[in-house]
Amino acid sequence: MENTFEKIYAVVRQIPSGQVCSYGTVAALAGNRRWARVVGYAMAACRDPDVPCHRVLHKDGTPSAAFEKNGVNCQVVLLKNEGVCFLTDGRVDMAHFAWFCGV
Repeated sequence: MENTFEKIYAVVRQIPSGQVCSYGTVAALAGNRRWARVVGYAMAACRDPDVPCHRVLHKDGTPSAAFEKNGVNCQVVLLKNEGVCFLTDGRVDMAHFAWFCGV
């Protein structure tokens, strides 16, 4: 049987370039709406370059502070390189860039 992190990574691999998904939506797609925090743990533990962890955000579009290093948030840089635009308050416009896949 597939473990929880593997289920989460399988969902995250499906998020297209230029789109983002919330922790809660990834959790629901992985099989349990209550796993949003577990999705965060899985993203932090991931070392697989084929899992685009940078495409997973808080439900309001806020990027994760876990990607910040030396005053630069790598998540923001990677998303901007994919064409994702940020609002003036630093959040992604989830209405425009969210990948929901029917959830």
